[in-house]
This record gives sequence, C-alpha cells and structure tokens, in this order.
Amino acid sequence: MKNWFNQLTLKTRTTRLADGTLSIRPVSLTWFYSLLVVVIVVYFFNLIVLNYFRQISFSFFVSRIPNFFTILAQMVTQLDVDYLSNTLNPLLDTLKMAYLGTLIGSLTALPIAFLASQNIVKNRYLSITMKLILSLFRTLPSILYALIFAFVFGYGTFVGTISLAVFTLAISSKILYENIETLDMGAFQAIESTGATKLQAFTVSILPQIYGNFVSTALYSFEINIRYSAILGFVGAGGIGILLNDAMSLRDYGKVSVMLLGLLFLVLITENVSRYVRKRVNA
Repeated sequence: MKNWFNQLTLKTRTTRLADGTLSIRPVSLTWFYSLLVVVIVVYFFNLIVLNYFRQISFSFFVSRIPNFFTILAQMVTQLDVDYLSNTLNPLLDTLKMAYLGTLIGSLTALPIAFLASQNIVKNRYLSITMKLILSLFRTLPSILYALIFAFVFGYGTFVGTISLAVFTLAISSKILYENIETLDMGAFQAIESTGATKLQAFTVSILPQIYGNFVSTALYSFEINIRYSAILGFVGAGGIGILLNDAMSLRDYGKVSVMLLGLLFLVLITENVSRYVRKRVNA
C-alpha cells in the first residue's frame, strides 16, 4: 500500500506550452483526497450517530433531508406579506437591543482591557484576576445570560440588552488587551516619565494605536448581536425572536418567512454600513 501511494504521488504529467517548451507537473490527487474525505466523513458520522443516537443512521439522516425542502416550499408558497407590518416594531426592538448592548459592552471593555493588560498594569495579580473573570464571562453563552437575567429583572428587551452587553464586553476586552500587550510601549513610557498618570499616558499613546481595532471589534460585535438578539427572543428577551418562536411553534411558515426576510434585510444593511465605517476608519 505504501509503495502504491508513493508511485501515485511521484507520477507526473507533461504539457507542451505555446512556445514549444515542456511543462512537467505532478499528477493532481484532488480526486483521491476528496474521495478520502467523503469516506472519512461518512464513516465517522455513522460512528458518532450510532454511539450517541443509537437508532439513527446516515441513511436516516439523508432520507430526512427532503423535509427541509418541504418546509422551504411552504415558506415560499405561504408567504404572508400582510404580516410585515406586525414585524416592524419587533425588528426595531431587535436593532435597539443590539445597538445598546454593543455600545455599553464596547465602552465598558476599554477600562477592563486597560486593567487586564500586563504591560500597563504592573500588578500581575490584578491583570490575571481580570483575565480570569473575562474567561468566565466568555464561557457562558449570551442566551444563558438572558435566562439568568430574566429571573432577576423579568422578561423584556432590557434583559436582552444586558445579555448582549456582557457578551460584547467579554469578547471586546479580550481582543483589546491582547492587542495592547503586543504594542510598542516606548511612547507610553516616555509620556509616563514626564509625570503623567497611567490613564493619561494610555489615553494619549495607546488609545490612538488601538482605535481602529476598537471600532472594528465594536462593529463586528454589533453584526453578531443583531443575529443573537433574534435568538434571545426565544427565552423572552424581547425583539423579533418572540414572534419567531410563536410562529415556528404553530408551524405558521408564512409568517416565519416574512420575519426571516425582515431579519435578513436588517443584517445586510448592518453589514454594509459596518463595512463602510471600517473603510473610513482604516483609510
């Protein structure tokens, strides 16, 4: 088997170019690797399914795929355009949750990243403690925060906003303090040596260097939060997710398709605006 594979990999193919020269290239093994990947995927899929789902096999999985197209067909044929007016306010609530959650989380991430950066805060116990807290925050998904806050504050968009703010804080802080710890600290040390405080030196020397990264991270978090805010509605955190959950429970796919189209439009607008702002910031 080993000798056969070595011979296969050493095979070449010769092509005569337009100027008459010969081009010698190895034989492409794309087909072989593609077939190998398919075999491995099918084998391990069956292995995992048989171990964890017992009565389900790969053939069962394949046989159920047409159900997806059945639902998709119902979403198209039963499209309820009149229901669009009922989705505008929930979509606006979704946008508000994502915007406020991103704004609060991103602004809070700046001082947290400052305290977590070991090249700025010399107290290593403080920076390590902050990093551990941020790691804990990143461990929990935003939907779990929504469930926890719902027990504390009740249901509504306020819960969704806080959940997205905590998620944004955890992600943005990590990206920012890792960026800060890779910066050249010469300017920071020079300003600090003039008698300025660490905060003043950070504002003058570090903040301009991470400004572009900060804006990009905030915009990226905003794009993610638009999607997450729709999911949070499934646990009563407000927004379009509440209506989406109700419609899916009733299998009212005509209303589901209208809400998904509205959410898709909102996501596309957000991505394009974010792309434009990033270009202007990094220009």
